[in-house]
Amino acid sequence: MRAFATDETSTMPPSSRPQMKPYIEAIHAYVPGKSAGDDGKPLVKLSANENPLGCSPKAMDALAEVASPAGYPDPDATLLRETIGKVHGIDPARIVCGTGSGELLNCAVQAFAGVGDEILFSRFAFSLYPLLAQKVGADHVLAEDHDYAASVDAMLASVTPRTKVVLLDNPNNPTGTFLPRAEVARLHAGLAPDVLLVVDQAYAEYVDAADDDGGLELAATQDNVLVTRTFSKAYGLAGERIGWGTGAPHLVDALNRLRGPFNVTTSGQRTAIAALEDQSFVDSSRTHNAAARARFATAIEALGNHGLRALPSEANFLLVLFEGALTADAALRGIAQAGYAVRHLPSQGLPHALRITIGTDRQMAEIAETLRQLCEAAR
Repeated sequence: MRAFATDETSTMPPSSRPQMKPYIEAIHAYVPGKSAGDDGKPLVKLSANENPLGCSPKAMDALAEVASPAGYPDPDATLLRETIGKVHGIDPARIVCGTGSGELLNCAVQAFAGVGDEILFSRFAFSLYPLLAQKVGADHVLAEDHDYAASVDAMLASVTPRTKVVLLDNPNNPTGTFLPRAEVARLHAGLAPDVLLVVDQAYAEYVDAADDDGGLELAATQDNVLVTRTFSKAYGLAGERIGWGTGAPHLVDALNRLRGPFNVTTSGQRTAIAALEDQSFVDSSRTHNAAARARFATAIEALGNHGLRALPSEANFLLVLFEGALTADAALRGIAQAGYAVRHLPSQGLPHALRITIGTDRQMAEIAETLRQLCEAAR
């Protein structure tokens, strides 16, 4: 079998090879949540914010009905955009679909920022955001938080003439905190018209309708607001990689120029359409999440005398802070020994925290009991 050259076997000096741009070479690739322990044994994954109820049975039926993968998908995802438009009251011409919302976030930054520009977001925002800035050679600016939540005052104070894109993760991942409608409107009002505000609503379906942040309304009426959403969370279609965005026609046009051709697969389009047409499943997911999250938050509150604190969350996870004898690192190991994977976040400036996805009632009860035992042992 032919042997391929590696850095160890190549005789070419590094200066003779194709050279990465310096800002690309500086990138550290995105690291997803673990699904196995250090010994390689699989763990119950509560590290990726997936839906513990799976997906709609109608989506599964639609997946089974895809006859053949031989043909290309609809390049414009026409029926999917029409269905999204019907559910959310949006003109399909103002909708663009992507390979998860991540593709659309990437396209937005690529379209409107570049070398020497600044991308602004909150200190504890989604860990993908710095990578988006690095990919285009832009500088990322972290606005200070207010008790782990985005601060509009701090974000507006961080805007400079170089600011081209402001990214707002709402609800925020990994903290679960939420910026209400009035604050999102105040953030937008404080930005110049040539600064793009991207409201990343990956967890929007878990927010009570009365608490809606108004992002879709801003995207429908303002020229510099883009909203992105995903089917990976409440809809339970993470494996299909489908997202969508909406905004003014010139914003949608920019994303369509940059997204991949045929980017959303036939199975992805059909399962997403079926999922959208089964809003009762989304309602059930929201109801389960709210109840299970509240019970788990109560269990963490009972461990407050051990230094544990859960941040208020509008998403399908809780960020638990470890401020006592039990450290987050020790809790991570103990939870893994109990058979579960959760997310430790030292690279995001949160070495004292674990993000724990809301799973089934049994799973959350087992995690809570494991934490109680670990707290007692650490006294």
